[in-house]
Parts: sequence; C-alpha cells; structure tokens
Amino acid sequence: MAHKISDDCIACGSCIGECPVEAISEGEIYSIDAAKCTDCGSCADVCPTGAISAE
Repeated sequence: MAHKISDDCIACGSCIGECPVEAISEGEIYSIDAAKCTDCGSCADVCPTGAISAE
C-alpha cells in the first residue's frame, strides 16, 4: 500500500530527501507515485503538517 499526500501539503520539500526510491514529485501540492512507493513511511515521519498517510 502506497502513501498519499493530501491537500494539507504546503510543498515545503521536507519529504523529498527522505524518499529512498524518489517516488515524490514536486508541484503546488506534492504527489507520490504509488508504483514506486515502498510504503516505508519516511516521508510521513518528517511531514510538518501531517499531510502524508497510508492509503
């Protein structure tokens, strides 16, 4: 199960460097490529707004 980024994302960039498989894409609201995500949760651990959760 991949993680997902909600509309609470503030595009701060803290999650980008945490993803070991580069599944996160930048944008107004960041997104996670479910096909690449290994569900490690590293991104969710560093998200300051709690915008990242398991689907």
